Amino acid sequence: MEKLTFNVTINASRQQVWKTLWSDETYPQWTAAFCEGSHAVTNWKEGSKVLFLDQQQNGMVSVIAKLSEPEFMSFKHIGEVKQGVEDTESEAVNTWAGAHENYTLSDANGKTELLIELEGDGLPDEFKTFFADTWPAALNLLKQAAEKNPAE
Repeated sequence: MEKLTFNVTINASRQQVWKTLWSDETYPQWTAAFCEGSHAVTNWKEGSKVLFLDQQQNGMVSVIAKLSEPEFMSFKHIGEVKQGVEDTESEAVNTWAGAHENYTLSDANGKTELLIELEGDGLPDEFKTFFADTWPAALNLLKQAAEKNPAE
């Protein structure tokens, strides 16, 4: 099993970072690093399907495998979406389907430490290169958004 990890320390509470990660208002702000117009279609409940999409309705189809607010969210990636059509069965998808994307938030001296772990078998090299280049930028945008918006 391969694992990629990324982390950032954010000068905000776990609750504020959590809200910034998953609210419909701020999610597109930080995920713009991956693709302008990124958005998620879900109800953010454990066991629910999530469509991570761009403006052309391309992206990933996943399931919320575990959720413990505001400490942990795990997505199990089960396929991809192309022009709004879900693919969870093709040979290309089956090489990496089942990969997990985990978000762990922990207290760090009045700040929040966010750890992202991507783990799975058969992760294509182009995925790994893309994430290595893009996650740091996304975490910087997340940090800016969470620190800009005061806790409610």
